[in-house]
Amino acid sequence: MTREQAAPQDVATESAEDLPQLDATALVETAELEARVKEMYRQVAEDADADLHFETGRGLAEHLGYPAELLDRIPAEAIESFAGVGYHLELAAIGRHEAVLDLGSGSGTDVFCAARLVGEQGRVVGVDFTPEQIGKATRLRDAAQITWVEFAEAPIDDLPFDDESFDVVISNGVINLSPVKARVFAEAARVLRPEGRLAVADIVSGRPLKEKTRRNTELWAACIAGAIPRRNYADAIEQTGLDVGEIRENPYRFISERAVDACSTYGVESISLVAHKRT
Repeated sequence: MTREQAAPQDVATESAEDLPQLDATALVETAELEARVKEMYRQVAEDADADLHFETGRGLAEHLGYPAELLDRIPAEAIESFAGVGYHLELAAIGRHEAVLDLGSGSGTDVFCAARLVGEQGRVVGVDFTPEQIGKATRLRDAAQITWVEFAEAPIDDLPFDDESFDVVISNGVINLSPVKARVFAEAARVLRPEGRLAVADIVSGRPLKEKTRRNTELWAACIAGAIPRRNYADAIEQTGLDVGEIRENPYRFISERAVDACSTYGVESISLVAHKRT
């Protein structure tokens, strides 16, 4: 049995540096974590004024670098539920007529932005496992008649798509929530066409988080406890057959005292990166 597969009792006395990073199923109950994450993002979808660890809405999007002219072209109600951690669409270099997949699409801000970039001859698919997010995004799509957009309710570590079916895979502030990041990256690589791009904005750490924090599912849902060191994150992407290119830091900030303390202790930060699939 590998360390990444160890049972909870096997990791109870390990140092933070020795804890599994890419597969945290030995540290957290996945069913409890999934329930926490769904509840957190149900609130994001349904209540713009919910008391959260992080900011949401158009002000956040513009602070992170989203062009106002692009936001003006998508449903305003989607932006109200925006909970991303960076602006990564520039790195994705999305072109006309391309096929784009968004992992953890929420209420659809990045999906609708990508839809404007690919045009009506393109295709954009959003995947999320929170029913309220999928329901809201679908309603907004239909109301705006953005017919080249699709939404699917599914986990991001087990995608219901054929191999090599997308030119670009994007994700914003979501992969850190997964306890099985290696599987998420493998699935992203699988569905990418040769020379396709993976562009993500996500939360990482400067050093490994201690076990007590890693086991806290509330902090996982708040995009903190699931953060792994930047080097592990990039290495995991490289191991799937993608070459990591530019990595940049984002002007993201948590707002609750507990979240800010965790960020200070472990060097938790937001980054955006792009990786290209090898031919």
